[in-house]
Amino acid sequence: MADLHIKNLKKSYGDVDILKGINLAINDHEFVVFVGPSGCGKSTLLRSIAGLEDVTSGSIYLDNKEITELAPAKRDLAMVFQSYALYPHMSVRKNMSFALSLAGDSKEDITSKVNEAARILELEPLLDRKPKDLSGGQRQRVAIGRSIVRHPKVFLFDEPLSNLDAALRVQMRLELARLHHDLNATMIYVTHDQVEAMTLADKVVVLNGGRIEQVGSPMELYHHPVNQFVAGFLGMPKMSFLKAKVIATNQAGVNVELASGAKMNVPVSGDNVKKGSNVTLGVRPEHITVTDKNTTDFTGQLDVTEHLGSDTYCYVKTTAKETLTVRTPGDFPGVFGDTVGLNLDLSQCHLFDHKGQAIHKINRPAKAS
Repeated sequence: MADLHIKNLKKSYGDVDILKGINLAINDHEFVVFVGPSGCGKSTLLRSIAGLEDVTSGSIYLDNKEITELAPAKRDLAMVFQSYALYPHMSVRKNMSFALSLAGDSKEDITSKVNEAARILELEPLLDRKPKDLSGGQRQRVAIGRSIVRHPKVFLFDEPLSNLDAALRVQMRLELARLHHDLNATMIYVTHDQVEAMTLADKVVVLNGGRIEQVGSPMELYHHPVNQFVAGFLGMPKMSFLKAKVIATNQAGVNVELASGAKMNVPVSGDNVKKGSNVTLGVRPEHITVTDKNTTDFTGQLDVTEHLGSDTYCYVKTTAKETLTVRTPGDFPGVFGDTVGLNLDLSQCHLFDHKGQAIHKINRPAKAS
């Protein structure tokens, strides 16, 4: 078992509050990712769990045992840092076994644990090399192996891929996903990269300003963000936002008028929405279609296009000078300055009130087969 519970955790530096009352449950075998912008408190939260930061108040429990005041070495956790922190004069084998030697493990146990970790991480041919003879990805695997040999209850990763180039980051993401499957371990991972969060996590924790905004599976947060911050943070490219005003509500949803003058009905609950109130319409690139400008009253002017091979992302300026990101096929022939029509899949759009909180979508009954 490796259940971790955090209760009302706060951390302050003088008068500056970094963590503002964190409550979170992490279940055995979960891969949990803390994600958020720089300065949101995600690394401070991870370091507090590890015991590298003293907390101001609150409690941390591992398998119902409070570890808030325990020294890092007593917590049965292992941390992998952003910097590899390898001993340059030691071989890979020595780097991975050093902590076990300090703990007084027998030579037989050390050899067995190091060999097993090397097998899992495909480091067996590299055991006698020094860190200077390794690539960045190999060094990161050694740092992970150093944690694996300890058999901790929870693995902690503090932005471990940020020093790698783009291709290596993709490769290491795959290796970490396989590692989680092979070890069946509880893992907590910190990143500012929402792509890593979406691709690795069983559970994503979105932090902002020292508070948790939302917790859930990657697709739950992607499709059902609780507020505009979460909606805009998750997704690549990010969600586009358009200012709008409510002109009516009905059983089918909320009628809004965009700043461009286009009117549309968004299928969200209008129970707590007032006529005339300001709202924000959110739409993802894949839910916008470029169409003939003469078939719709919602048009825009093509600005920049990014050709990525299978897809092309178009940045379109509306008549209200707002920018929409549109996902189109890779061979899209649009030219800078062209006027195009835009169709929105309103069933997939989101509406946020003046405080940025999501207005809930209407739950429609399933169609009879």
